[in-house]
Amino acid sequence: MTNAAYPGVIGPPSGSSDGNYNAVSYLLDRNVKEGRGDKVVFKDPLNEITYAQLETKSRRVANFLRRLGVRREERVALMMLDTVDFPAAFLGSMRAGIVPIPLNTLLTTEQYAYILADCRARVLFISAQLLPAVRGMVGQIESLEYVVVSGGDAQGHLHFENEVSRETDDFTTARTHPDEPAFWLYSSGSTGMPKGVRHVHASLEATAETYAKRVLGIREDDLGLSAAKLFFAYGLGNALTFPMSVGASTILNPDRPTPATMFGLIRQHDPSIFFGVPTLFASMLNDEDHKSAPRTQRLRVCTSAGEALPELVGKSWRERFGVDILDGVGSTELLHIFLSNAPGDVKYGTSGRPVPGYSVRLVDESGRDVADNEIGELIVDAPSAAEGYWNQRSKSRRTFEGGWTRTGDKYQRDADGRYTYCGRADDMFKVSGIWVSPFEVESALITHPDVLEAAVVPAEDAEGLLKPKAFVVVRAGADTGALTADLKEHVKKSVGPWKYPRWIEFADSLPKTATGKIQRFKLRGGT
Repeated sequence: MTNAAYPGVIGPPSGSSDGNYNAVSYLLDRNVKEGRGDKVVFKDPLNEITYAQLETKSRRVANFLRRLGVRREERVALMMLDTVDFPAAFLGSMRAGIVPIPLNTLLTTEQYAYILADCRARVLFISAQLLPAVRGMVGQIESLEYVVVSGGDAQGHLHFENEVSRETDDFTTARTHPDEPAFWLYSSGSTGMPKGVRHVHASLEATAETYAKRVLGIREDDLGLSAAKLFFAYGLGNALTFPMSVGASTILNPDRPTPATMFGLIRQHDPSIFFGVPTLFASMLNDEDHKSAPRTQRLRVCTSAGEALPELVGKSWRERFGVDILDGVGSTELLHIFLSNAPGDVKYGTSGRPVPGYSVRLVDESGRDVADNEIGELIVDAPSAAEGYWNQRSKSRRTFEGGWTRTGDKYQRDADGRYTYCGRADDMFKVSGIWVSPFEVESALITHPDVLEAAVVPAEDAEGLLKPKAFVVVRAGADTGALTADLKEHVKKSVGPWKYPRWIEFADSLPKTATGKIQRFKLRGGT
């Protein structure tokens, strides 16, 4: 039977016939009931945990939070590395009807202070390695009462393993509603200070029953490895929601996802699915220490999101490793991917087609649908859409319009129904009255053999008119003196004479969020 709330999707939210639904029952308890209790669900470099062990630990976490006096609908923050303690804290909180909020582990002390005060978390679960980032600050957050440390010296705070092990696993899962807030995610901050995005219990299953099962084709025998971390919407789906939706397993990586780290994990564990981001795929292809890295036997598919995947990177990866990258687009507001290429239907340079269960439109500034091959803003009708931003009513009203969510992305649709990324709405600009897509110029630049990365922003010329300016990271040993003119000609021939960068600035690196998105707003201004 098809649920009207999830067009084209069979069944979700499961177990909600009486109006009650807790996502933990779908993700975890169901697997134990169906006989997968002894199967390893998560494995990090030091520990592994089975479905049954995770069920027990999540119940103990729920009892621990109850002992601390945390009540249903109140918030707890998770500033945790990707280890087996993360899913225990995340799922244990939701089991109790308490709202977990995973935090980016690479923010500044100022940003943590802002988020913790904004969300009013009563408890902070934190990995021991991250304590220096909040030392001296946590006592200044009025709402924060307890700090619980995972994986090392608690330094006077509560110790996660010691406290949780004291509890019984006798806990009745909260009878939450499918539309009840389950967890929050803070936006990546690619355009400024992060925003609290509130997701409901039904949203996790919605992403699993759409993208994971109907596009990715995830199976019970899959072993996944995600470069994107669990605090990121993309990583949460990759490493937690999707494998648990079918009883599969995941390798967790608490370290930075460098090419060396990812090649090492792939060699060690031989995953069947590798979830990456464009900058990582490009870095892995260009990593001099792994030029001879062999193809794996088990890897059957890769995915990419966060930013559009350049055509050259996708084709080069397939040629070298014999596996396609399914490039797609998602957002924190919509929880995971809603446009994607699919197995057997990959066209590099595009974001593919709408994921089954999601409806998309391209609209102009007046809200009218644009024709094929015209640029419009992408809006999405999604079963996994957030209910809004925390304490940002005006922003919520501008983003969530009835059933539609504004993505802020500019796209073109071709006659075959495939969508091609043009840029963020606030990154696009006109040159001589014609729209210029920064991504298109960047994609042209990286096809030059000396270029590793590029970012393009608008800058004013002497007459005050906007023209493209490029920031470029080049290969070691490249002659930047001769490269400037060469790159300008390269872009003219590739994408058009009016789109070439009038100024080129060479840099050692580009500013990015922890999820790999280029922060173009930091590059704007001046020539």
